[in-house]
Amino acid sequence: MEKFTTLTGIAAPMPLVNIDTDMIIPKQFLKTIHRSGLGKNLFDEMRYLADGSENPDFVLNQPAWREAQIIVAGDNFGCGSSREHAPWALLDFGIRSVISTSFADIFYNNCFQNGILPIVLPEDAVKVLMEDAKNGANARLSIDLEAQTVTASDGQEFRFDIDPHRKHNLLNGLDDVGQTLQKGAAIEAYEAKIAQSQPWV
Repeated sequence: MEKFTTLTGIAAPMPLVNIDTDMIIPKQFLKTIHRSGLGKNLFDEMRYLADGSENPDFVLNQPAWREAQIIVAGDNFGCGSSREHAPWALLDFGIRSVISTSFADIFYNNCFQNGILPIVLPEDAVKVLMEDAKNGANARLSIDLEAQTVTASDGQEFRFDIDPHRKHNLLNGLDDVGQTLQKGAAIEAYEAKIAQSQPWV
């Protein structure tokens, strides 16, 4: 998993509330078990018209936000089903962080397992960042995970809370498998001990 330390990038404003996982990646794209290739179908039903062409009104199709790495969203982002394909699609598109006043629990947890930083901030802070994001490529947000801050293009700084264990894992690029592999020597020692004391196992 890629480490997350600092990020300065374009933020896409998505002021909708209750953006659910089916909106993020519709169910027909869940057949794959591969994490790559889902970015082209991110927000598929909002991003494309019935004939398959791009919807020019959708934010990520507009030149100012095509290279967005951050989303500033309305309340309750990631609600709905528990599909891990949702963070996979965001990451494959290039999104490394989502900022909102609240997240659905399962989506929030899945983000940390995939190198995405979900940031919870008060409504007034999100409003400031949403307005800043509307300036597109002319305004970039900066996120510092170590300092736990988000800085708007005008220098306004907002501090966010994060569980220390999750922070450590993101800073070091560790998902659950990565954490387990850190204990590789201890696991091998235990297996060798069991092989001697209980060879029938």
